[in-house]
Amino acid sequence: MSDQQSAKTDGITHRFVETNGIRMHIAEQGEGPLVVLLHGFPESWYSWRHQLPALAAAGYHAVAPDLRGYGQTDRPEAVEKYSQLHLVGDVIGLLDALGEEQAVLVAHDFGTSVAWNAALLRPDRVRGVVALSVPYLPRGPVSALTGLTQALGPGFYMNYLQEPGVAEAELERDPRAALLRFFNWGFGDSPRADGPTLPVVPEGGDLSDLMPEPAELPAWLTEADLEFYTAEYARTGFSGGLNWWRTIDLSWELTAPFQGAPMTPPALYVHGDRDGSVSLPGMDQLIANLSYLVPNLKRTVVLPGVGHWTQQERPEEVNAELVKFLADL
Repeated sequence: MSDQQSAKTDGITHRFVETNGIRMHIAEQGEGPLVVLLHGFPESWYSWRHQLPALAAAGYHAVAPDLRGYGQTDRPEAVEKYSQLHLVGDVIGLLDALGEEQAVLVAHDFGTSVAWNAALLRPDRVRGVVALSVPYLPRGPVSALTGLTQALGPGFYMNYLQEPGVAEAELERDPRAALLRFFNWGFGDSPRADGPTLPVVPEGGDLSDLMPEPAELPAWLTEADLEFYTAEYARTGFSGGLNWWRTIDLSWELTAPFQGAPMTPPALYVHGDRDGSVSLPGMDQLIANLSYLVPNLKRTVVLPGVGHWTQQERPEEVNAELVKFLADL
C-alpha cells in the first residue's frame, strides 16, 4: 500500500503518516474530536476493530496506529529506539500529522505506559486517558522490572524477554501457536487467567511452560482474527514488540526528571476481575490508591469474568464506558 493509496474495509480506512522520524500505519474511522487507540503486546491496530466503528458512530475521529515496532509501522533495529520518550514522541507527532492540538488516549496493556507518560509529559496535548488493564504506575525508586524481579525472582517472565533473540527464537518457530498461547493465557475463561499461577518461567524453561496451547480458540477470538495476527507477526517477527520490554530500565532512567510530577488529565480505568496483570505484587495497593495518584480519575470499572484482553473480550461494555467518559469530558 503506497502513501497515496488507502484501503477501506468495513468503513475503516488505512493510510500512513510521518511522525518522529518513522513512518506509521494508522487505521481510522469517523469524524469529530480525536481519540487515539494504543494497543499492547502481542497486538496491533486490529485489537481495536470493535472500538473504531463504535467511536465513529458516537461522533468521534477514532485512530488506531500500529505502534513503533508493530505491523506496518517502521521497526527501528536499535533497542534503545524503543524508550518511552520515543513512544510518547510518536504519539505527539501523530497528533501533529493529523493537525490536532489534543486527543483522548485510550490504551491497553503496554500501550497504557505510553498514554500515561504522554499525559504526564504533555498534558497540554492530552484531553483524557482511558487505561484498560494496567493502571497508572508512577515512577518509583527502582524500575518496574527491578521491583517485580525482587518480588518474584529471576524467573519473572519479563526477564526471559530481555535478551535479544531468545524469545524471538521461541515465538517465531510457530507464530500462530505462540499468539494463541498468549491470548488463551490471559482470557477470562482460561484457568490460568488468574489464581495462583505466577508469571514465572521455570529455570531452563520458556514461555510455553507458562502458556500451554489450548485445544480451541477463546470465545472472543475467531479464526479470521487469529489469521490476521498470525500473518502480521509471521511477516514482521516479534522483535519490535519485545524491544518495548527491553527498554524498561532505560525509560526509568530517562524519566527521572518527572519523578513526582502530577498526573492532571481526566482519566478512566477499566480492568477485568480475572486479569492476571492486576494480581502482580503491589498492584492491589496501586489500584486502591489510584484516585490519589490520578486526582482527576473519574471512576474505576471492574468487568466481571473478563481477563487481560479487555476490549476484545467484552467490546460492548468497553465501548459503552468509552462513550460515556468521552461525552462527560
